[in-house]
Amino acid sequence: MCGMDGSDILYLSSEDTAKRWEISDRRVRVLCENGQIPGAIRDGNLWKIPAPAVKPRDGRTMRGLGIPVALRGTIAEIDSLKEQLAAKRPLTDGERERLRDAFLVDYTYSSNAIEGNTLTLSETAMVLSGMTIGEKPLRDHLEATGHRDAFCFLEDFVKSGEAIGEAFIRQLHSLVLADKPMDKGVYRRIPVIITGAVHTPPQPYMVAPMMEEWVRDLRATRHHPIVAAAEFHIRFEAIHPFIDGNGRTGRLLANFILMQSGYMPVSVKYEDRRAYYDAFTAYHKDGDIAPMLGIFAERERQRLLDCLAAIG
Repeated sequence: MCGMDGSDILYLSSEDTAKRWEISDRRVRVLCENGQIPGAIRDGNLWKIPAPAVKPRDGRTMRGLGIPVALRGTIAEIDSLKEQLAAKRPLTDGERERLRDAFLVDYTYSSNAIEGNTLTLSETAMVLSGMTIGEKPLRDHLEATGHRDAFCFLEDFVKSGEAIGEAFIRQLHSLVLADKPMDKGVYRRIPVIITGAVHTPPQPYMVAPMMEEWVRDLRATRHHPIVAAAEFHIRFEAIHPFIDGNGRTGRLLANFILMQSGYMPVSVKYEDRRAYYDAFTAYHKDGDIAPMLGIFAERERQRLLDCLAAIG
């Protein structure tokens, strides 16, 4: 049985959804009760499920992956969307280039804007295509091209299948910090304080051993890739290993974690910056990773949906 509501969304019954997903009707209703099917609506004793809804991953397979219970439904949806996108591959060269280039412009704009870069989205696209914006400082131009080059380097490293190490992180940072040649790829040698933050980064003599531990723990983690991306991003920014460029480098490293496991790279939007900063505070004050994980999960979910929509 199916029907429409006032928003013109097509809904299926739990029975029809069960047949479509090849699971029991009871299992579908349990998923609805647990909030694991976004958009499902209770109608008396029945459930109405949006026709485009994807089959959630079995939550039992998520045990030990570090996923908070409240976000298991979202992560399950992401994994299902990832499988849908994989089924449409291999993409043509044109499809792949279109999706990548559109993402790279938005990602470069957002990541730099969070750090104070004044280029607009359209200006960023122009700079990445080789143009110069007369009224904007050289530093803003170098930050845009440096971030693009760092992402290209990251893509090649993911394709190589090599294990992450400090040498890679230093090289990545060197590309990000194209406007400050003396500080590129060099761990900081002075203490720093992050204005407005509740966390104070460690003293300089602790940076190298903490980065060694960061790399070792990342190689050994068994957490879900999206959890790992959020967790190790927070830890990287807490160490604050470089004098500048930590935010951009840290967000690139989070994407390395996603990409090496077959997930899409994501862009923390400029408009997300308040929630993004608050997520660091929640972790350092209360040990709560959920806010940062929620940002990465929602951006991954939306990226997958956008890619699926773009290729039909």
